[in-house]
Amino acid sequence: MPLEQISYKLDVFEGPLDLLLHLIEKNKLNICDIQISELLEQYMEHIQLMQEQNLDIAGEFLSMASRLVQIKSAMLLPKYDEGEKMREELSGQLIEYRKCREIAKVLSKHMQFDSYCREPMKIKADMTYRRKHEPESLTGAYMAAVGRGKAKIPPSKEAFSGIVQRRVVSVSSKIIGVMKQLYSGKSIRYGEMFEKVRDRSELVAVFLAILELIKADRVLLTEDENGEIKLKMAFGGGKRWKKEN
Repeated sequence: MPLEQISYKLDVFEGPLDLLLHLIEKNKLNICDIQISELLEQYMEHIQLMQEQNLDIAGEFLSMASRLVQIKSAMLLPKYDEGEKMREELSGQLIEYRKCREIAKVLSKHMQFDSYCREPMKIKADMTYRRKHEPESLTGAYMAAVGRGKAKIPPSKEAFSGIVQRRVVSVSSKIIGVMKQLYSGKSIRYGEMFEKVRDRSELVAVFLAILELIKADRVLLTEDENGEIKLKMAFGGGKRWKKEN
């Protein structure tokens, strides 16, 4: 929506921020989301009218015009982060200026021409820091301030020790172990094969070893009358298997 056209009755402004606030309030703009392009157009029209009426234009008015042009140009770029940052900075200055103007208006009601205000006293600032912080908070603040560079360093091997590090257990070694247990030809309970397992890696290796032996017809899987699963060597044991082969 285009801004309302400015009138030709010019007011006296104390500075460029005062003029910008006048334009923002007149056109009911959001001071936190300024439309730089349209605000710049009205600002330049106002400067031109001041020149036509032979009014003295201070350098700060022209400096603000250059600043608005720079913000507009930056926001036209594909990556307008810089322009957005400059616009937010201008919005912050306008908000602070508006607060100061409102406070000055309130204080002006209490001022008298015959009053005297002395010069402010020079008081030495107390630089003692009296707040208390937990050590963990200080450590966290330090890491947040200067530890950003450490984020680019690859994590150490120990950082993953509890996640991906596992003991490597050879399936071939467990095949030999299972055959040694069954070499006598006696049946062994299936669960007994895992009684001395220390971790998950060894458990998986033993299980795979049993599967490989069953697949190769070296080990038989049986079930007794009580429904208990047992393992035994095919061909009745190691010595007999050697004789038959």
